[in-house]
Amino acid sequence: MKYIVIGLGDYGFALADELATVGHEVIGVDNKPAHIEPLKDKLAAAFVMDATDEQALAALPLRNVDAVIVAIGENFGVSVRVTALLKHLKVEHIFARANDVLHRSVMQAFNIEKILSPEADAAHDLVEIIEYGYDIETFHLDKEHAVVKFSIPAKLVGYSVPQLRLSEEFGLKLIATIRGKVQKNTLGINYTERNVLTEVPDDLALEEGDQLVIFGKFASFRRFWNAL
Repeated sequence: MKYIVIGLGDYGFALADELATVGHEVIGVDNKPAHIEPLKDKLAAAFVMDATDEQALAALPLRNVDAVIVAIGENFGVSVRVTALLKHLKVEHIFARANDVLHRSVMQAFNIEKILSPEADAAHDLVEIIEYGYDIETFHLDKEHAVVKFSIPAKLVGYSVPQLRLSEEFGLKLIATIRGKVQKNTLGINYTERNVLTEVPDDLALEEGDQLVIFGKFASFRRFWNAL
């Protein structure tokens, strides 16, 4: 997919770098050459420009990408102006960063596709890590529902998936079971090869290191976790 990332400060830089690393085509935009220079080999194109200039902004391939991401967060006025100009230029898919409640409220007024709250998301993720452990990853689909991947606690080793009663008691749907097997590479170094099982036999006993991927209300996952 193709993205334009406007603003390559700490957050925009990390975002553009990650998108490019996983194979997306990224166009970077910033008014400081120093922000672009470290990324130039990863970007499909880079523009040193003032994105608050409507004519300069209009020269970008705004309609040939899947989304335009306004990653500017430090300067409230610039962030709002760039987003307003993108709406004026009839860009369909706009993601914009919001640093606080006021910033988010203004972005909501623009009716853009997605508002990004990296600081809040990072805090939320840290709380989940602290509460549930380091072997849990969550992807929140909305305020209620999430996809959760977690390593099974030691107390569940030997149980079968039906014995967990995920659906019957907690309303959770099992998406996959991930099982790792230690292998050696050509240098004799151990590595873990993971196999994803989307259909799990009822008699399959869970092993240490297994991971489950489930979907449902996050409150239901919390009930399940607290019941362990």
